[in-house]
Amino acid sequence: MTIYLDHAATTPMRPAVVQAFAAALPVVGNPSSIHSQGQAAKRMLEEARETVAVSVGADSVEVTFTSGGTEAINLALKGLYWARNSGSVERRRVLVAQAEHHATIDAVDWMQSHEGAQLDWIPVDAFGRIDVEYVRTALADDVALVSMLWANNEVGTLQPVTEIAALAAAHGVPVHVDAVSALGYVPIDFHAAGVAALSVSAHKIGGPVGVGALVIARSASVTPLIHGGNQQRARSGTMDAPGAVAFAAAAREATTGLTETAERLSSLRDSLIAGVHAAVPEAALRGDPHDRLPGNAHFTFPGCEGDSLLFLLDVAGFSVSTGSACQAGVPEASHVLLAMGLDEPTARGALRISLGESTTAEEVEKFVAALPKAVEQARAAGYSDRLTVLGRG
Repeated sequence: MTIYLDHAATTPMRPAVVQAFAAALPVVGNPSSIHSQGQAAKRMLEEARETVAVSVGADSVEVTFTSGGTEAINLALKGLYWARNSGSVERRRVLVAQAEHHATIDAVDWMQSHEGAQLDWIPVDAFGRIDVEYVRTALADDVALVSMLWANNEVGTLQPVTEIAALAAAHGVPVHVDAVSALGYVPIDFHAAGVAALSVSAHKIGGPVGVGALVIARSASVTPLIHGGNQQRARSGTMDAPGAVAFAAAAREATTGLTETAERLSSLRDSLIAGVHAAVPEAALRGDPHDRLPGNAHFTFPGCEGDSLLFLLDVAGFSVSTGSACQAGVPEASHVLLAMGLDEPTARGALRISLGESTTAEEVEKFVAALPKAVEQARAAGYSDRLTVLGRG
């Protein structure tokens, strides 16, 4: 039986979520209809919105449901940018970290090509943490917005969200935070963070694929991406009530007992890291060794091709990744690792092991036992020919 250790890519739907989803699917009624069946669907939707809001420390009116994290991020980036440039004052500069997820990188690249955005890339340190002093210096009246991760999706490093938000607020600049990888693993408090917008996704916390949300502060202005009905504050389109119900069930499950879950995963992660270092001493842990997501362990293995390791471990019965699943199969070194200062050969030897609610100590032990053989075989295979495009890994 295959052991699943790629929970950062997606995690299995929780039983309670499956039950809630199945119960909601037969419900008839468009939430925008005024008849009794439509209003029943609307009540179901709004109860789900309230539950998702509570899970991130927000108000229900601030939650806009989307088709997933990628749409939420695009809505935040483009919507904030358009709103900030809707008046007589031009604010073209966008501050964004070099080690962001590609949902952000590709979106701001599009904004540069099509909307005249001027991209100001925030450096990261050797752990993948963004440079606060760079942000402090770069903030000015011509900045449209700042976008950052709550936690890096590849190496797991937690980011200084509240510190960046406070700096930006002093200049009246809105901050968007991609919390897709963080929700359910570390506490999220939207109001305490002081940000303008926050993106989350259901399938990362045991919910279904195809449902996410953008949390938008009451004081923030976001221009919609989609028009045609105004069913939500910043998004048009018939709302997916069953999907929202499933998202809410996942959010409730993932944030109830979060402290205990994080402690258990951190213990498993630390055992995994110690085991990998004992089994393959030259393996290098990437990301902050302490201030990181509880289920994330990211390594580079000298002399190995990450893809070779992945395939060899897959054959051995383990599902892991080389980084972001959204870039899997792309023949490039990770832009995150390159931004952290690694050279290309080192970056190409990356492997991310991510633990989740269903991971056991026995599974971790089996993985560690199988790793040395896979590393030996990957080294024997050598490197494949690759090209690296900066910012495109």
